[in-house]
Amino acid sequence: MNTVLLINASPHGQVSHANRLALELVACLRHRHPGLELVERDLGTDPLPPLNMDYARALTTATPFDSPAFEVSEALIGELEHSDILLIATPMHNFSLPAALKLWIDYVLRIHRTFSSSPEGKAGLLNDRPVYVLVGSGGFHRGERARQPDFLTSYLRHALNTVGLFNLHFTYLQGLVRGEEAVRATVEDSRNRLSLEPLFDNLVCA
Repeated sequence: MNTVLLINASPHGQVSHANRLALELVACLRHRHPGLELVERDLGTDPLPPLNMDYARALTTATPFDSPAFEVSEALIGELEHSDILLIATPMHNFSLPAALKLWIDYVLRIHRTFSSSPEGKAGLLNDRPVYVLVGSGGFHRGERARQPDFLTSYLRHALNTVGLFNLHFTYLQGLVRGEEAVRATVEDSRNRLSLEPLFDNLVCA
């Protein structure tokens, strides 16, 4: 194991609870893999440029991968290709994923590059790897206290499956607007659940 890619989609940046927990997981992994490299892509503090006409045209014509139109897309796909583990720390916005993460997906999920299409459907072109998605939300969308739908999980699962990523693990930090005690409880519960995952089993965090 050489590289972890961390995608942080929170507008709170480094102080996001999901992002902090993701960094804890990286610290744990470094106990077993001291040379582990962390590549961070903070979509909140360093937003991606919106898709433009040149990119749309390049998608529908025979455009070389090294075309300037694909520069951002190639950089993001390259980060993903060179990672051994993908961590995604994201809030849930309005029942689904935030616009910043959707834009990252729009750049990464690219025909002829990360997936192929045929009459039988789409097939991923990337090698599979462990993907851990940490989802923060102010309210509850799972369990007995759920009062809202969750479109994030199904959409993100389908999008990542399309490029060839199937080893997916979702962890939910819920009720984050209900005070410090509620935050501590949900973070600790998520930390305990993640410690049961084989990847993080018997790891000691710094």
